[in-house]
Amino acid sequence: MVNMLTIAEAHKKLRAGDLTSTDLVQACIDQIETHDEKINAVVHKNFDQALETAKKIDTTGNFDSPLTGIPYLTKDNYCEKDIPSTACSNILRNPDYIPPFSSTTNKRLEDAGAISLAKANTDEFTMGSSTETSCFGTTKNPWDISRVAGGSSGGSTGGLAAGFSTFALGTDTCGSIRLPAAYCNLSGMRVTYGRTSRYGVMSMASSLDTIGPIARSVEDTAIILQAISGHDPLDATTSKNAVPDYSKALTGDVNGLKIGIPKEYVIEGLDQEIASAVNEAADVLKEQGAEIVDISLPHTKYSIAVYYVICPSEVSSNMARYDGIRYGHTESDPESLVDYYERVRSEGFGDEVKRRIMIGTYALSAGYYDAYYRKAQKVRTLIKRDFDEAFQQVDCILAPSTPTPAFKVGAHSGDPVAMYLEDIFMAAQPLAGIPALALPCGFTGEGLPIGFQLIGPQWGEEVLLRAGDAYQRVTDHHTKTTSL
Repeated sequence: MVNMLTIAEAHKKLRAGDLTSTDLVQACIDQIETHDEKINAVVHKNFDQALETAKKIDTTGNFDSPLTGIPYLTKDNYCEKDIPSTACSNILRNPDYIPPFSSTTNKRLEDAGAISLAKANTDEFTMGSSTETSCFGTTKNPWDISRVAGGSSGGSTGGLAAGFSTFALGTDTCGSIRLPAAYCNLSGMRVTYGRTSRYGVMSMASSLDTIGPIARSVEDTAIILQAISGHDPLDATTSKNAVPDYSKALTGDVNGLKIGIPKEYVIEGLDQEIASAVNEAADVLKEQGAEIVDISLPHTKYSIAVYYVICPSEVSSNMARYDGIRYGHTESDPESLVDYYERVRSEGFGDEVKRRIMIGTYALSAGYYDAYYRKAQKVRTLIKRDFDEAFQQVDCILAPSTPTPAFKVGAHSGDPVAMYLEDIFMAAQPLAGIPALALPCGFTGEGLPIGFQLIGPQWGEEVLLRAGDAYQRVTDHHTKTTSL
């Protein structure tokens, strides 16, 4: 099935003339039309424009870039010019918000020849771990449609796992790329904060948000990352550091690499099948020549608490712009301006967004700022310091991605704390601003994917790609696909 090819495989066939971009795009469209009714990964279709672009590319016959003619899914919090971009929130759906510009990432992929095929489902304004907060409904996991695909990038991962595209874009604030990648047997990278531009991507928590690739292999991840990384004058948080040639990191050699195993990630409640698969992944890397080192990250236990003070505080500020005045949801015949704001935001926002706005506003209020927000920022510094000290001993860190496999749809309904704890292994890295790469490492007895993550120092994407690629060269978990 051509729609299940990796980027590298598709590029090889396109260059050899064994496949056309039009055929590849059409195969993905056919897969969406056949299966998305049960998966619910796609929320806006861009098929006509995608086919038109593919035909133009085929006419030129120039496939020098590895991304030329390759279709991808865009998470619905990315702005794309003249295409509905709603962050899967009712506040931007009545009427649909149609951006007059595109995100820097979409522009860079367009320049590389990639083809945006459709918008992918997400938790509302990316607030969630299961896509259950989306106004379009939940994305189901192609490996078991009774279970979630994860979140917030669940539409991107669920769609990619189902063969709806060749790669996908996601965002990772607290594991929103890595968690669904683990649930769907995919590779996904959270980049160093500042490595990729956030311009044109709707913000949730500005000091934590990153955008990054979701792919079928580490090799594909490196290809995408190469195209989208680098300084952007439209995003002052992007680094001016030169972007390395990530393909050179894919040597297959980890001989002498020091990989840390933090004791704090072995917790009560960690699924035993996941623990076993992660240990086996460490053994595989050890057999390839890596040195496994026991380390400690003592402030990790505070990361969820710190994250859920800082993140809602930034949410409360970022969501203030959605007031129904310039775009989005509107109300008729308000009694006053205050009544208008109340009705727009009450009807436009879902429960999780409202919850985080209220928590954040409370934490930032005059009487509680020092007790909550300021203290959380201090502990954030300690969490970052733990990583800094660890990376003086090791090159990267290996840990589980999730405490359990993908859970049943509705399993955490009415219990937001249980949902937040799904991110327990994901919260520390965004607080420290460092990169992490999620990888498949096996399956449960029920056939559900298991993932682990490699965590690196600031600007350490190369070492993660090196280790991840070496792992995938001697394992085949990532090559397994669903049978819809």
